[in-house]
Amino acid sequence: MKTYKLIVSTPDGNLYDNEVLEIALRGTEGDFAIRADHIPFITATVGGKMRITDPEGEDHIATVSDGILTVTKEKATFLCGSFRFE
Repeated sequence: MKTYKLIVSTPDGNLYDNEVLEIALRGTEGDFAIRADHIPFITATVGGKMRITDPEGEDHIATVSDGILTVTKEKATFLCGSFRFE
């Protein structure tokens, strides 16, 4: 499967910068998931759980605060106040 770069940035700096297969989290309009080649968009997110699927297909769960997710053809950038793997 095709991967894309995910960057998670907090006030403490970039806490995650790797290739991923998929991310899933909750936006202000409901839950959503992003895979490679998703249409570009920007959305506000709400705090809670974020699932990151790595290139090997393994899921990793992080607790995140409210934030902004920006998706382009090349990468996804998630700006949030806090990010911590469980």
